Amino acid sequence: MSDQTQPIRVDIVSDVVCPWCAIGYYQLARAVQETGIDVDIHWHPFELNPHMVQEGENLREHLAAKYGTTLEGSIKARARLTEMGAALGFTFNYADDMRMYNTFRAHQLIDWAEEQGKAHEAKLALFAAFFTLRKNVADIDVLVEVAGQIGLDRDAARAMLDSGERAEKVREKEQFWTSRGVQGVPAMIFERQHLVTGAQGKGNFANILRQLKEIAA
Repeated sequence: MSDQTQPIRVDIVSDVVCPWCAIGYYQLARAVQETGIDVDIHWHPFELNPHMVQEGENLREHLAAKYGTTLEGSIKARARLTEMGAALGFTFNYADDMRMYNTFRAHQLIDWAEEQGKAHEAKLALFAAFFTLRKNVADIDVLVEVAGQIGLDRDAARAMLDSGERAEKVREKEQFWTSRGVQGVPAMIFERQHLVTGAQGKGNFANILRQLKEIAA
């Protein structure tokens, strides 16, 4: 147990279909375990592909069109992510027919779950739904299933998603962070002032936590 009086606040801006967001979070989680320094995580929405059609696109074709990723490059990247994820206890289950999806509804689910103290559980469940189970995280049925898995009311989740009642709030949150210069994810803001971008590795995150604890002491 840590002897700190207050956990270190970490705001994480990320998308549920961003592999480096999953890697970055699990690196941070390992750093927390290693150091014993508590953190208070707050998740914030970011869409890698805000104009993605609801039915999605083949992931490999999408990356080729957006970033110019070659087949060889894609294979190497997937292998690297799979290995890194396994070392952190997270399963990337890539397949040739895997698709990239629109995540706006997924962020609405997280926003709704936040009011019930379940945003963190929702975020991690959505990482697993997309990367491990290869589910369509734009599909309301999938999102309702995720809500149920983390102990939230399925009917209430469906009603919320059907109504789109959280859409404006989520859009405002996205714009808040992009207006402050967040253009790529993951973006982690420690103690509301120290911005760290990308998956920096367990060791670097551990050093950050130790430095911040020392400053606060």
